[in-house]
Amino acid sequence: MMDLRLPIGIFFVLVGLIMVGYGVVSPHDIPHITEKVNINLYWGIVLLVFGAPMTLFGWKAEAKAKAEMKAKKL
Repeated sequence: MMDLRLPIGIFFVLVGLIMVGYGVVSPHDIPHITEKVNINLYWGIVLLVFGAPMTLFGWKAEAKAKAEMKAKKL
């Protein structure tokens, strides 16, 4: 059974990487709206910080579930 944290975490990591990349490449895209604050970079980092543990916990839960199913079969 798939843990829901895994696809959610992967989604947030991917979107965070895209936003960080965009924030690094074009830091001053719309300065009059953001008052010279690189929102894409900062929110990309926030999404990465949220998505990385979600992905890690999802992988750990799936590995644990697979180990339990393997133990039940023996």
